[in-house]
Amino acid sequence: MYRYDAIDREFLADRAAEFRGQVARRLAGELTEDQFQPLRLMNGLYLQLHAYMLRVAIPYGSLDSRQLRRLAHIARTWDKGYGHFTTRQNIQFNWIKLGDAPAILDALAEVDLHAIQTSGNCIRNVTADPYAGATAEEIDDPRVWSEVIRQWSTLHPEFSFLPRKFKFAVTASAKDRTAARVHDIGLVLRRARDGSLGFEVIVGGGQGRTPYVGPTIREHLPVGSLLSYLQAILRVYNRHGRRDNKYKARIKILVAALGKDEFARQVEEEWSRIDTPLADLPDTELARIRGAFTPLTFETLPARSEAFEAAKAASPALARFARNNVKPHKKAGYAIVEISLKAHDATPGDASADQMDLVADLAGRYGLDDVRVTHEQNLVLPHVKLDDLPAVHAALAGAGLATPNIGLISDIIACPGLDYCALANARAIPIAQAIAQRFEDADRAELIGELKIKISGCINACGHHHVGNIGILGVDKKGEEFYQLSLGGSGQEDASLAQILGPGMSADKVPDAVEALVETYLNVRQGEERFLDTVRRLGMAPFKEAVYADAH
Repeated sequence: MYRYDAIDREFLADRAAEFRGQVARRLAGELTEDQFQPLRLMNGLYLQLHAYMLRVAIPYGSLDSRQLRRLAHIARTWDKGYGHFTTRQNIQFNWIKLGDAPAILDALAEVDLHAIQTSGNCIRNVTADPYAGATAEEIDDPRVWSEVIRQWSTLHPEFSFLPRKFKFAVTASAKDRTAARVHDIGLVLRRARDGSLGFEVIVGGGQGRTPYVGPTIREHLPVGSLLSYLQAILRVYNRHGRRDNKYKARIKILVAALGKDEFARQVEEEWSRIDTPLADLPDTELARIRGAFTPLTFETLPARSEAFEAAKAASPALARFARNNVKPHKKAGYAIVEISLKAHDATPGDASADQMDLVADLAGRYGLDDVRVTHEQNLVLPHVKLDDLPAVHAALAGAGLATPNIGLISDIIACPGLDYCALANARAIPIAQAIAQRFEDADRAELIGELKIKISGCINACGHHHVGNIGILGVDKKGEEFYQLSLGGSGQEDASLAQILGPGMSADKVPDAVEALVETYLNVRQGEERFLDTVRRLGMAPFKEAVYADAH
């Protein structure tokens, strides 16, 4: 966990005080809504269908127990008792009163949290691997580099008013848990043949109206050159990005229009003009940031826990949870525990105040005071002893948080949709719940295996439907909600965009359509093929026939 210093805390307090004055002027009528809108958006405050929504930044998805308890307190005190974790590793509170917003920002600042740049045409929260610091796969801790970008980009005078919002993802593992290739900039830490550490730089990915998998513009950027190279990318974007049409303003449109090679050439040319010793991070500053992450002390433990093995043998529920929600840790005797926020009757990504408090308690008692948020809208305890897994599982089960479905068909990403969002065309939450209930049989879910369903209530794609193995997009047809299915997407290291399966359908037909897709897959898969592998091998035809056969 990165430890804030006096400078960080003074900045957050000043920012909260500034917004308190802006809210007071709005409530007094001294600011119109048009004048107030850019001010509130730069502090994460949206006006939604029913109330204000506050989006709180959770930098690279990392929290300690004190911070999670404060989020629970906010949910209980100023919202309706819950919060919604998002695909950007943030949390949203959907029922905020404008007059309460300053007090909430003060409460956040007290625990080193904020809502700065969670909206607006600026660099948003940086996404990072939620297993950072715990998985043996990584070659360096991506949180360090995410923190470098956070500090560099916060209120950066050159990049605070970009043509459009801008999103980073940083990962250091071969297994991508950040959707790096569908971000404006994705950074993948790699080692060159000579052992030097560098970034693969991916630019121009994104979803929304015009989805793209981002191309790689540099295979190996030395880590010491990170900030000057990012500056060059953003300067090219700032120079050429469309400001006359918000639908064509994202960097993905510029990269596609120029072509990968020409965009890369312009970046390299701009980079050559930058005074890199001045622009790049000094080694001393990198050492300061790396040193500000709280060092963890792991015990020397055996790789196998006899107590855990005995508990699994005695409890089928624990054994299933271990198969699906418990992942290998880099240290012997420890495990990574992923907590599903996808109970079959729940809203994907929602956690109650009581549940947040419970997870905070578990982190403090069993998890080295560390909690993570995933871009798939779940939580992670990254450092749990194998001996403690039975107790952790029992506590989670008592709070409705032990659903053993990570990566399975009911572990669905869904945006808030028309239940909350003013931009949505259709509901997403009820569709996710209906599908989860259809596939609530745990044995069948494990038989199906890895299958990622992602649902968006509009073309803005906050539910990542473009990269779902099964993507579902809500559309409006003459005032009625319809849903368009797509297949073959992936947001992982094998990133691909899903293809539309066929005509849209009414909400009541969606669970049957997913059922038909799954049954087709089970009938034609070969060996250990995932659903995605089978779709890629066979193409759309057998799946389309299964869903639309009755329409012929």
